[in-house]
Amino acid sequence: MTFLRHRDPFTVSDDPTRLDATAIHAYLTRSYWATGIPLAIVERSIQGSLCLGLYEDDEQIGFARVVTDRATFAYLCDVYVLEAYRGQGLGVWLMECVLNHPELQGLRRLLLTTQDAHGLYEKVGFIRAPFPERFMVIDRPTLYQS
Repeated sequence: MTFLRHRDPFTVSDDPTRLDATAIHAYLTRSYWATGIPLAIVERSIQGSLCLGLYEDDEQIGFARVVTDRATFAYLCDVYVLEAYRGQGLGVWLMECVLNHPELQGLRRLLLTTQDAHGLYEKVGFIRAPFPERFMVIDRPTLYQS
């Protein structure tokens, strides 16, 4: 069953057939977190994740990808709303849709990283890591730029 929410003229959907990988790639390749990412990697990441698209009519204007086991853990990533649509509350609405998705209920931990959108995520309940000394990472921020 497809997850679908409307706020005219906008829609959030988890229908994978609606996702525009080319549009998603166009945004991600210029983002600070995935600069230069190849289209093939974007397509593969979409296939292996729970994805929600944000649409105005049939045009994709936003995206959120969730890497999850659908039981205990989820990592939220690749979230964006196109610049022309910001300031309308669409980012908060997209995050509310993600958090209300039926496959993400009852998770013990949701994680994300952000460089500049802490305020957005705090509006929907995320907090700064309370125990940063527990988290570890292998980080390769320039991987797609070579």
